[in-house]
Amino acid sequence: MTEPDASRWPGQRLGLPADGPRSVARFGRRLAALFVDWGLAWLLAGAIAPAAPWQPDSWAILVIFAIEQILFLSVANGSIGHLLFGMRLVPVEPAPLGLWRPVIRTLLLCLAIPALIWDEDQRGLHDRVAGTVLVRFAGRTERV
Repeated sequence: MTEPDASRWPGQRLGLPADGPRSVARFGRRLAALFVDWGLAWLLAGAIAPAAPWQPDSWAILVIFAIEQILFLSVANGSIGHLLFGMRLVPVEPAPLGLWRPVIRTLLLCLAIPALIWDEDQRGLHDRVAGTVLVRFAGRTERV
């Protein structure tokens, strides 16, 4: 078994820089964005479909989370949490993101397990199947 090359960084095989704009978004940012997105879905589900006070229906949370992901990824290349933490979703190959990539990525993300299986570029299985990578960006006007 060979040891990983210490000079390599996540995203190097994809032609992305080691840090700064367009580098692969790291775990901490991703987790924070997920908490924001899930929290917003939880609040909306609580307002729309409460199962009990302060306990929204769990299916409603999941459906709202999925709708938010697909909508914002398709329109803004990032969910609300992604954009708050300076990340955008981009296709690995030069092509438009389209609608199918956010749909496939979100459906797999909602299954949870694909998001927990990562490769050496820190891309979850949901990103690999969709052909996407979550990268950092410097500002609102930057194009990735």
